[in-house]
Amino acid sequence: MDSKAHIDLRTYIILDSLQLQMASYLSTVSRGYLPVGGQTCCIVEIAPGIEINTLTDVALKATNVTPGMQIVERAYGMLEVHSSSQGDTRMAGEAVLKSISKTENDRIKPRILTSQLIKNVEDHHAQLINRTRMGMMLLRGDTLFVLEVEPAGYAYYAANEAEKSADINIIDVMGFGKFGRVYIGGKEADVLECKMNVEKRLAEISGRSSKEDYK
Repeated sequence: MDSKAHIDLRTYIILDSLQLQMASYLSTVSRGYLPVGGQTCCIVEIAPGIEINTLTDVALKATNVTPGMQIVERAYGMLEVHSSSQGDTRMAGEAVLKSISKTENDRIKPRILTSQLIKNVEDHHAQLINRTRMGMMLLRGDTLFVLEVEPAGYAYYAANEAEKSADINIIDVMGFGKFGRVYIGGKEADVLECKMNVEKRLAEISGRSSKEDYK
């Protein structure tokens, strides 16, 4: 029996132009080959996680892309590949989809579980967040935007779109596991603008409903 037949496609998304902060963030947390600003990347998240190994093999043999992240958990697996050629990146993604007999519309459409604003952040609250963040620092007086999304892989897309839309700081992004989270900081007007844009962009992504919707 073909092991790929039972693969569940959770996230499939193209980041068409990595913004500078987002590229730097990925370079901080990646264990593979590091992306740079302006490159295009493809994020694939599947279940079960172990099958991501075979999909990495498919992507790398299909065209000229470089792997930045491969995360293997029992439940979910996530792959990020990137290239300076948007065409190569898209071809790699299409090869992955073909190998598991899926289309882009077979992915799970993102569902926002939390979208909250905290205005005028206090010193000690900022310090708590900064202790575990891998991106920019949150400062006293900043407005904090916290997004929680399912499936988790869409968190990377959300953070990149946030940076496109306004002058904000990417504090942290967690894009694997059951749920994804994004922490954005900055001036209130800028953070409000990015929040509206991120919610709009996520709502535009097609796909199917999750079988395991969080209650």
